[in-house]
Amino acid sequence: MSELTFSQAQADMRSGYFCGVPGILVSGVVWLVAAAVALLLSHKAAVLALLTGGTVIHPLAVVFAKLLGRTGRHTAGNPLGKLAAEGTFWLLAGIAIAYGMHVLRLEWFFPAMLLLIGGRYLTFQTLYGMRIYWVLGSVLCIVGIAFALARVSAPTAALAGGLVEVLFAVFLFIHAKRSAA
Repeated sequence: MSELTFSQAQADMRSGYFCGVPGILVSGVVWLVAAAVALLLSHKAAVLALLTGGTVIHPLAVVFAKLLGRTGRHTAGNPLGKLAAEGTFWLLAGIAIAYGMHVLRLEWFFPAMLLLIGGRYLTFQTLYGMRIYWVLGSVLCIVGIAFALARVSAPTAALAGGLVEVLFAVFLFIHAKRSAA
């Protein structure tokens, strides 16, 4: 197979993963579940809900992408696949830090996670070639910083993270459907 150009590699990622919509939506639902757990059980249980739910985001996003008629994967040899994997390792390191922070101050966990997820989405502009990811990442980072400074409760922070992601997923879904038409 010949080398992909950068724009071809991005198009392959958009095609395989439906512009990232399934992952954003699943992640948003995980955040909403964590918010519900924080309200109904405890803030510590919400931390575990977000971490546990986070482990199934990619597999469920792949299933959702396939239900939408996409492959749920990128072409073998797509160099952007490496960037996606590297971003995941960076995210895991950040999650370890956020988890450690929650031991010191429980209310820091969700704002720290908003910053981490927001930072990860900033790299998705490169993966998908869609500037909207700069907006999504920036919004999550700003919300994370604002909520940390305001010492917002866990349910509120988790709810905000979930709503931001679900709203962006809906917007991107509509955009992707229009672009495909």
